[in-house]
Amino acid sequence: MIRISGRQITPENIFNQYSLNNIQRNIVNTMAASNFRYNFVSLDQLKFELDLRMSIINASIKLNSSGLEFRVFTKTFCNTDFWTRTNEGGFLLKNNVIPNNAIDDIFRNGRRYGTECATAMVIIYYKAVLDMYPVELFNSMFSNIQLMNWHYLNKNLGINNYTNQIDYFPGDCRYFKNPDVNPLRSYLQGENAIDLGNGTYYGHGMGITTGDDIIRILNRNRKIGATRSAYLLDSATRPNFNYLASRYYEFITA
Repeated sequence: MIRISGRQITPENIFNQYSLNNIQRNIVNTMAASNFRYNFVSLDQLKFELDLRMSIINASIKLNSSGLEFRVFTKTFCNTDFWTRTNEGGFLLKNNVIPNNAIDDIFRNGRRYGTECATAMVIIYYKAVLDMYPVELFNSMFSNIQLMNWHYLNKNLGINNYTNQIDYFPGDCRYFKNPDVNPLRSYLQGENAIDLGNGTYYGHGMGITTGDDIIRILNRNRKIGATRSAYLLDSATRPNFNYLASRYYEFITA
């Protein structure tokens, strides 16, 4: 169910106030029908989450067409005008570089970058928030960025992994696990992928495809004698939508 300041509301309450696309309407309907309580302080906070989820989807599509290459951490590379490559294979924002310009450069000049799938998901989250926020707010909140999988995230993104969820939504990052991966291709032990909301996912290195296709690709990269299929984990990684919304509304109303 959806609760606004403690009061349960129906999808019609939301549809009457906002113009939503089909993906957003489906999210609302799923939330409203769920046994889980989705709590928001206002309808605007809910609308922010719906819009940020669409921004995540759009950023995924943009990254897919950017030319960003797939590389394991030992072979990553980046545009040194904006980033310093770390010894671990991550990208550290250079001093005196404006954060929004550095993130946007990945989408403009993707062929000057190469990294693995988890880092690509992090890049998507930064771009999605950038496209939602005023530039001044983004740059103040994300003045120190290090891009490298899930371990160097700016705390303001509030990224968390949620397991055994009742509901999953477009804009969630899902993980396809390959338990019997070929040890010579350990980088295919799994695939992080954004749910695009239309039956497809974006996974860096695999592009935009279905979940079944991701599983087929992973299964082609199992060790000899493997008996276990790759599968979609019952978990999702997502930002703290309510926190990001609160910072947004604090800024625009100040």
